[in-house]
Amino acid sequence: MDLQKTIGANIKTIRERKKLTLDAAAQRTGVSRSMLAQIEKGEVNPTISVLWKIANGYRVSFTSLMEEGPGAPLLIRAEGVEPLVEDSGRYFNYPAFPFQDDRHFETYRIRIEPRGGLEAQPHMAGTEEYVTVFSGSVEIRAGDGCFALNEGDSLRFPADREHSYRNTGESTAWLSMLIYYSE
Repeated sequence: MDLQKTIGANIKTIRERKKLTLDAAAQRTGVSRSMLAQIEKGEVNPTISVLWKIANGYRVSFTSLMEEGPGAPLLIRAEGVEPLVEDSGRYFNYPAFPFQDDRHFETYRIRIEPRGGLEAQPHMAGTEEYVTVFSGSVEIRAGDGCFALNEGDSLRFPADREHSYRNTGESTAWLSMLIYYSE
């Protein structure tokens, strides 16, 4: 990873996302237009104090200027993920991609053993869940609805009310879950 290039690309992306010209960005950050342009092109290695000025001016975290961009692959090995366990060891939640401020979702792999399940509390207002069953059979209750899902089935539902998951089959059920938080 070339940190200088990563910082430059992140600063440019943030500026463009905020719809700022270089002149407006210079005014907001206190860093000259020419210095910002050089940083964005990866031509200079900015000091920590310059990076703090940019982060404060753009109202973003300091570390967001150094993170590898969304195009950089992130590999998460199954064996490295510690599950959250419920229902006396019959419901396993494996976090995959946690919530981030610039991404309003998080994803999980769910394993439910036969007769296992989870009674979930309502999430924040406007939250939705997207579930796909990869193996087994599950019942999902959401609000007043009750849905029987089998391998290959998917369900989207409002998750800002009580909801539950139950393995109704004789084999382990595997699900993919995406939780979307409205802005």
